[in-house]
Amino acid sequence: MERPFIVCHMLSSVDGKIDGEFFRLPENGPAGKAYGDIRGYYGCQATLYGTTTMLGGYADGYAPDKLPEGEPLPREDWVSEEGREGRATGNFIVSVDPMGRLAFSTAILEKKGRAPAYVIEALTGKASNGYLRYLRERGISYVFAGEDRLDCGLLARKLLARFGIRRLMVAGGGVADWSFLREGLLDELSLVLTPIADGSTTAVSIFENADFLPPHPPVALRLLEVKQLEGDVLWLRYQPK
Repeated sequence: MERPFIVCHMLSSVDGKIDGEFFRLPENGPAGKAYGDIRGYYGCQATLYGTTTMLGGYADGYAPDKLPEGEPLPREDWVSEEGREGRATGNFIVSVDPMGRLAFSTAILEKKGRAPAYVIEALTGKASNGYLRYLRERGISYVFAGEDRLDCGLLARKLLARFGIRRLMVAGGGVADWSFLREGLLDELSLVLTPIADGSTTAVSIFENADFLPPHPPVALRLLEVKQLEGDVLWLRYQPK
């Protein structure tokens, strides 16, 4: 089965951090603007975020621990009416949520400066029947991609097959980025480098291996292009070898 073209597009400090105090410095302004402008260059129909990133700015925290189970629902993908609308408009947010824990008040997320995006929840077999019912009540589409942990390749193929997503942007956090890179699924890395060093030992890096994943050897990249932008910002484009 085919899969989408997948680009990982990130804004990073010069020491590889993708969150932290440096985001709030005025010197990061040109990089932030460039990062937003370059999103349009890739023309992706969906942006994928990991669970932590979703919690940081998109989801409404965690869903209640105990949701009414109700009648058993089929353990299969479900595309809502909103999901079908999203296919027509071509603007989705894919929420990586293997356990089925994130809370949403609506199927459509609106972020300042961006068009409304329809949520697709990426689940594993660990999601409860109550959570599936919770998503259906809110018109939120979901797909199953793996039984115990997320299968990124299967997810990518389902996004194309179920929603017509031919260009997918992976935009953090570090575990989500690395999961796609280690599985050989990234066609390109787009890195906007802001001229700031963070130095934090707690901030997340561009690529991080999760404790629940086995070790993986380093992945070599080939430089496609480098551009110097306003404010001493660099835009680096790489392709895995």
